[in-house]
Amino acid sequence: MSAKPIAVSMGDPAGVGLEIAVRAFHARGAHDPVFYLIGDADALARAAARLDVSVQIAVISAPGAARADELCVLHTPLAAPERCGAPDPRHGPAIMAAIAAGVRACASGEAAALVTLPVSKASLYAAGFAFPGQTEFVAHLARDMEYSGPRGPVMMLAARDLKVALVTIHTPLSEAPQALTCDRIVAVGRVLVHALQRDFAIARPRIALAALNPHAGEGGALGREEIDIINPAAALLRAEGHDVSDARPADALFHEEARATYDAVIAMYHDQGLIPIKTLDFWGAVNVTLGLPIVRTSPDHGTGFDIAGQGRARPDSFIAALRMAADMAARRG
Repeated sequence: MSAKPIAVSMGDPAGVGLEIAVRAFHARGAHDPVFYLIGDADALARAAARLDVSVQIAVISAPGAARADELCVLHTPLAAPERCGAPDPRHGPAIMAAIAAGVRACASGEAAALVTLPVSKASLYAAGFAFPGQTEFVAHLARDMEYSGPRGPVMMLAARDLKVALVTIHTPLSEAPQALTCDRIVAVGRVLVHALQRDFAIARPRIALAALNPHAGEGGALGREEIDIINPAAALLRAEGHDVSDARPADALFHEEARATYDAVIAMYHDQGLIPIKTLDFWGAVNVTLGLPIVRTSPDHGTGFDIAGQGRARPDSFIAALRMAADMAARRG
């Protein structure tokens, strides 16, 4: 694992993010990566007090001061104190500043990777946030950094022996078929193959394409997207030397025997990919952004406003995101 610390942006302070950061630090093992939080130090202390967890919190002035024996925080003050379960647009500027500071630390080499804690998109939009989500914001912030591979961002979810990249992400289901294009699938495939080789040490990745329609369209009887879009994209990727299947029926693609036939799936829309991931490993899944010049991961869950402040939030996915970020950063050298 990298000797440099992992930067962690605080996410929405009214959610469970600060709580799971405290729990993860308290549960850390000797070989877990060192991380520091970018956020409000007082809010972090309040989260620790609510959990009645004994941790030593230290305010640092630079990422290089982060250490394993204290929960270090690069103070980014909120405009108003947080209220658990009550998102507040006044928190928006500090949430965005924390993400930007994490990207800068990775760009400068001070941090090995960035892990982003969950945000409320509605709250950020109310504060003037101009991006669909954190993934697009991080990609925007890293747009001028040098990068030798095919550019993303591509969203991939990883859990145990299943990795799923998405062609469309937060697109209404009614609009997803219109958003599918051959070029977009090819672009996702290129990013995915490169990332699996470099960041996951899979020398020749095997990629399965999920069909959009039932029974992969039944030769056009149940839809033509497989014939007109998905299979032509697979052919183009194979022509570039990549091991990519034609569209496979999604209902038979995710069971244990099927998972042994590929290294990753490209899913056509959000729930097609996330339902099997969360069914397989709800607590341990990780959201990874591929095709960026920095390593970025995130827990695969939301802000948890409904349980914030109750001490019920589990840190499993955040811990998995930290470990995966450290492993990916180490492979990049």
